[in-house]
Amino acid sequence: MAKYTEITSVDQWKDILEQSKEKGIIVFKHSTTCPISAYAYGEFTSFDSPVESYLVKVIENRAVSNEIENDLGIRHESPQAFLIADGRAVWNASHRKITNKELTKVTGTL
Repeated sequence: MAKYTEITSVDQWKDILEQSKEKGIIVFKHSTTCPISAYAYGEFTSFDSPVESYLVKVIENRAVSNEIENDLGIRHESPQAFLIADGRAVWNASHRKITNKELTKVTGTL
């Protein structure tokens, strides 16, 4: 299982976004009630990469999810994954486009 850190506050998100200016990160937005999100979560957690990974539970942490949408300028979907570098999303995908293979491919571009 891949290691990730859960983002539970807007302040924590802001710190992580700032850190992305130094090194790329992956953020996965997950709905704990959605079967498609459960599938994508399985893909995300089977993904093994040296890139730091973060998870946001969108129902439990709505304010964080909304702030990510505002900061990145990308409409919220769930599930949703981002590769963030230099403080901006350089890649994003949603729903069944979030796969171990795709995450491995895009993190290899860093």
